[in-house]
Amino acid sequence: MLTISNNVELADWEIEITAIRSQGAGGQNVNKVSSAIHLRFDIKRSTLPDFYKERLLRISDHRITKDGVIVIKAQQFRTQEKNREDALQRLKEFIQAAVVQQKARRATRPTMGSKRRRMDKKTQRGNTKSLRGKVDH
Repeated sequence: MLTISNNVELADWEIEITAIRSQGAGGQNVNKVSSAIHLRFDIKRSTLPDFYKERLLRISDHRITKDGVIVIKAQQFRTQEKNREDALQRLKEFIQAAVVQQKARRATRPTMGSKRRRMDKKTQRGNTKSLRGKVDH
């Protein structure tokens, strides 16, 4: 059971976890031990509220397939248990981040003083560059 918020939880059957061999440089156990975790979570089949599903499916992210499946690969740690916890934590953070409402941007204009300072700097920079030219006697 993965708790997303106070009233949203994911059952174990919704999350498919597979152990795979990690990538990277070899070691004594690299070809024998499957310590990396491949997590798959089908958004459309899940018991998430419709609001969550809509927000997740609207996201353009490389971790979401065309079929609406979130794929997370965790191989940061040496043990399978830590990688499993890491993958579940990343899934939880991904879902929580999708639901956060973005603050609406209010259009603003630069102040008169900031415009004047910008133009003064440009003029000063231009003068400095013109002084670098060839000197006439």
